[in-house]
Amino acid sequence: MLKDLEMNNMIEIKNLKKGYNGVTVVNIPQLNIKKGESIGLVGNNGAGKTTLFRMMLDLIRPDAGEVLSKEKNVADNEEWKDYTASYLDEGFLIDYLTPEEYFHFIGGLHNKNKAQIDSELVQFTEFFNGEILKKGKYIRDLSKGNQTKVGVAASLIQNPQVLMLDEPFANIDPSTQIRLKNIVKELSREKQITTIVSSHDLNHVTEVCDRILLMEKGKIIKDIATNSNTLQELEQYFSVLS
Repeated sequence: MLKDLEMNNMIEIKNLKKGYNGVTVVNIPQLNIKKGESIGLVGNNGAGKTTLFRMMLDLIRPDAGEVLSKEKNVADNEEWKDYTASYLDEGFLIDYLTPEEYFHFIGGLHNKNKAQIDSELVQFTEFFNGEILKKGKYIRDLSKGNQTKVGVAASLIQNPQVLMLDEPFANIDPSTQIRLKNIVKELSREKQITTIVSSHDLNHVTEVCDRILLMEKGKIIKDIATNSNTLQELEQYFSVLS
């Protein structure tokens, strides 16, 4: 029975710690994320959200502990990269390419040809809102919001089992925010993709995620199943801090 529960975990964190200059920025003794869960990660600046993301993606190494993906340590194997996609910031992009060139490059890494990628990009027509494709611009010349659109779409065309997005709503307009929320909810509902979304926007994250993790000073101090009272509970918490 215990083994069955473990197998249901897509991601497991054990005794994870990271510090800089003597200050602990992440300290998570235990965290389990099940397959198909939609997780919202919230907290003020400096709470440790991005550092946690970067350790989960093996971009930085923890001082102690481990991140397991399908029961394997991400620091010790490469298998998780085949089913994990992410967009944290514009540093993930190749900015001297056009969006089309970048999409085809990412697709090629996942054994998809140009025609397949072009076909998959059709689903993002509304999300792109006529601002991404066939504009003759390099990614570096796009606005922050449009760079985010490119990064999110590039993650999705990989057809991942795990999707991680850091502040995806921050620089995009309200119409695109709504479209992105619908995309994330559909992924969780129809494809059982495990999604982890960090956001300062409490409205968005409580709307699209069925579980909220609240971080403060590197620790997860609340782990809440989203319900009709969750937004109010989070707003009350942050209003006390302000």
